[in-house]
Amino acid sequence: MVSMDVSTQDDMVAIQPGQVTLTDRRTRRSWPVELAPYQLAAFPVTQELYARITEQRPGTARGERLPVEGVSWWDAVRFCNALSEHEGYAPAYRLDGDDEGIEWNANADGYRLPTEAEWEHACRAGTTGPHYGPLDEIAWYRGNSDERIHQVGGRRPNAWGLHDMLGNTWDWCWDVYDAEVYGSYRVLRGGGWFDEHWSCRASARRRSHPSFRVDDVGFRMARSPR
Repeated sequence: MVSMDVSTQDDMVAIQPGQVTLTDRRTRRSWPVELAPYQLAAFPVTQELYARITEQRPGTARGERLPVEGVSWWDAVRFCNALSEHEGYAPAYRLDGDDEGIEWNANADGYRLPTEAEWEHACRAGTTGPHYGPLDEIAWYRGNSDERIHQVGGRRPNAWGLHDMLGNTWDWCWDVYDAEVYGSYRVLRGGGWFDEHWSCRASARRRSHPSFRVDDVGFRMARSPR
């Protein structure tokens, strides 16, 4: 049973190995990805948790159980390392300089961003359609959000106990979106509270520069257990 007390390791859901097929609309290419077991947070990182670890409250909305927003990709990876150190895990990332270089240590057991394949596999939770349930029941999006962010866990989770995979805030993922065309831009998944229904789909992809901050982008954490 997933705890509704939004903390850290108590809310990490074990995801079984599997396969997911990713698609790229620009190149019209699809490719399967095999996934090893991993863990994914049942909720996006909240303002309470982010402030507890960093002593910072980015973004514009205020509320302990609101998803943290207004965080860049770099903010997210630094938070993952800080939380790992706080809880006694090996940090997943080696950072080189200020927003210049990063290396993922795949052997580390610390918190990290999910790959987009991990994100989509977990979002679908065994389903094959655009959503893992009726959108109004599972997601905060423009059609029902009153154009504002909402507390985590307020919509029905998917079959694996993951909340807010669609809607509320976009999730940063580890992957570069398309280096050939967009350089260092990173992948965003899931859709947000201001998006129309067509952006809140399991397969929908968005991209942004890793230093970008806006009020509908947050993140959730993954781990590779050892």
